[in-house]
Amino acid sequence: MPAKGMRSLFFHGKAPSFSFSSHSSPSRSSISFPTPQRNSSAASNISETMVEEILENAAVMIMKWNPESSAFGKLTSLFYESKPEARQFIKCVNDLQRVMHVLVSEDPTSEKLVHSHNLMQIAMKRLQKEFYQILSMNRAHLDPESVSSRSRSSRSASSTSDDDIDDGEDADLAGYSISEVEHVSSIAMADLKSIAECMISSGYAKECVHIYNMIRKSIIDEAMYKLGVERISSSQINKMDREIVELKIKNWLNAVKVSMTILFNGERILCDHVFAISKSVRESCFAHIAREAATLLFGFPQVLLTKTKKSYPEETIFRLLDMYTAISEHWPGIESIFGFESTATVRSEAINSLVRLSESVRSMLSEFEISIQKDSSKSAVAGGGVHPLTLRVMSYLSLLTDYSNVLADIFIDWTPPAKLPQPESEDTSVSTAISLRMVWLILVLVCKLDEKAKQYKEVSLSYLFLANNLQHVISAVRTSNLQYLLSGEWTSKHEAKVRQFAANYERLAWGVVLSSLPENISAEMSWQEARLFFRNFNFSLEETYQKQKLNAVPDAKLRDDIKASVTKKLVSVYKEFYDMHKVSVGGVRNAAMYVRFTPEDVAHYLSNLY
Repeated sequence: MPAKGMRSLFFHGKAPSFSFSSHSSPSRSSISFPTPQRNSSAASNISETMVEEILENAAVMIMKWNPESSAFGKLTSLFYESKPEARQFIKCVNDLQRVMHVLVSEDPTSEKLVHSHNLMQIAMKRLQKEFYQILSMNRAHLDPESVSSRSRSSRSASSTSDDDIDDGEDADLAGYSISEVEHVSSIAMADLKSIAECMISSGYAKECVHIYNMIRKSIIDEAMYKLGVERISSSQINKMDREIVELKIKNWLNAVKVSMTILFNGERILCDHVFAISKSVRESCFAHIAREAATLLFGFPQVLLTKTKKSYPEETIFRLLDMYTAISEHWPGIESIFGFESTATVRSEAINSLVRLSESVRSMLSEFEISIQKDSSKSAVAGGGVHPLTLRVMSYLSLLTDYSNVLADIFIDWTPPAKLPQPESEDTSVSTAISLRMVWLILVLVCKLDEKAKQYKEVSLSYLFLANNLQHVISAVRTSNLQYLLSGEWTSKHEAKVRQFAANYERLAWGVVLSSLPENISAEMSWQEARLFFRNFNFSLEETYQKQKLNAVPDAKLRDDIKASVTKKLVSVYKEFYDMHKVSVGGVRNAAMYVRFTPEDVAHYLSNLY
């Protein structure tokens, strides 16, 4: 998705307002974050002259940008007006902090310390204002996609110092050629980092974090809402139509992909960069911003699975497998992005969803097995064709094997019934357990087909039914990922069964035609006897053909094999009899009534079957 399109998904153009009143002035007593250790030896080396100079310089710079006493400072942004002056402002504040440390050690009640403290509060209010303005005015440039893209294209840009970024350095930023959006993002991130470091070092971490959390959490929450992720109760799910639930799942799958590759990833990068000075602040901020949204996202499958099982069709298993795949594929990212102890609930929610999805998939596949065993369709398939149950089961299993790797995890400890033969999978990378599960389900189907074959009154048709259906099973195996789960030995074994079923069908269906000819074709006989054999053959062939032309063999190879086999056996025997006795019968009156078919006619006749 283009950067512009993604930014329009995440953000509105207008930034929220934020004001600083006298009632919200910073107070170090309220800070709950640890501050870095000061270098007391360095601070004690500051001379009184240097103290005076630092205080004077700080007063000039800070009061210039005091929004309450300076119209210029009120209407102008320090970091947008002049980067060099912004860096100088930060330096003055850092120097002021060093001076305050010296003054506290010398005389905690000195007027200079009070003056310094007042200047520090004004400076912090200024930096708060700048921090807020940079965050709010760069919402589009600090969207997670831009941050993620910037991180990929310019890894070292996140460590670029303020001195390396200045106005007009578009072509030289960190030595990388990056887009304008990424460049603006880099500058804004560097500015935020310098302000955060200054405020945290000065003991004003809480004020800085409050602004950051407020703006960034609203961005995450807004993005999740636009991705279709919202809090849904179990009762709401149970009242939804299946089509609505399907849409919710589709939105969720997209949300997981976008949030893990862009949203949460970009937010973690930004947070780590801005608050690089403090690990505890980084963790606290990211947890506050992303934990609630991520927990809601990864908890959705558990809410979904509270819906009554009977309300879901068989095909729902594929959606559950999609959801399982989405979480499992992004698990390394979940562990990395939400690796803090304070975000353990996100990892826990993702794991719980995997467990619930796994249990549901197992349950649904067991119910599918039961549905095969309980199939109660009574009517036999016309012509001994492929039964709808065979079509349904093999289509289902073929689609399931598109999720072989996921199913291997879900069924890793599945134990087949003792009577199931143990196949040797040709693909050692696939779990034996899932191979056995597929073999077992096919065996359940084949057993059910054996029962359904008994519905035919003609035994020959029963064998044709079994040949057709087992051939469809084999074809489905060969044209899907089932071929990688079932061994070549399994396939060869079942192909031999198809040949046996077909041979039994031929023997029973066409045996009567062959038996209408003499057992010893070359034996001498009278023209009367030959005429009788010809008449019986004509009658048997016609009667059998009329029956068998109603039968079907959908598989082209099996159809050709059966026709070739019947033609070879029947035509070869008939041709020998025909060549030997057509002359003797041909001289008889009305001979055409008895010798109706040439061997070529019989072959052509049979070619139109099935």
